[in-house]
Amino acid sequence: MDLLEEYIKSGRIKLNTHKYHETFTVHDPCNYVRKSVMIYNDSPNNGEKCRWIAQQCIDPSLYREMCDDPLNNFCCGAGGGAWAMPYDQERLDYGKVKVDQIRDTGAELVIAPCHNCRDQILKGLGAEHKKKTPGFDMGNYQETLYLWELVANCLEYEPWSQEEIDAAHAARDAQFERDGIELEEE
Repeated sequence: MDLLEEYIKSGRIKLNTHKYHETFTVHDPCNYVRKSVMIYNDSPNNGEKCRWIAQQCIDPSLYREMCDDPLNNFCCGAGGGAWAMPYDQERLDYGKVKVDQIRDTGAELVIAPCHNCRDQILKGLGAEHKKKTPGFDMGNYQETLYLWELVANCLEYEPWSQEEIDAAHAARDAQFERDGIELEEE
């Protein structure tokens, strides 16, 4: 999220904010949000960064908040390896709180930066919603996108001027130097 935020703020990438017209919300993964605050004392936290990035891609007036604070959002039920384990019914039962949260937002799109969360909401909870399984009414829900997927879908591709190419090369070189990366000469 830090890199996406940096690229957007610096103008290194440009986003088309008119690709999506659906209402959207952000799911806060346990590891990316709550755990990172507890371990790294991140501020602003990744939940806030995720919201900011998503709102650079889709008109912020279409955003629907899922909870009062990213630190208070509920788990989707797929964490701790539950998505990969053979406990489907338990995982789905834990996810019913997330089903209610999504329904209550009225959002059509859910943005999830975590692969387990995305799969649980899209393939687990969302599949039950589409089958009209009792207890899995997610309201207007249509799709779950990774945060990076949303950004990639909204990228604007314009031919760069030589000045922009030179600035991008300078930014790349500074990033490589900062991170101690050495490229082999061809």
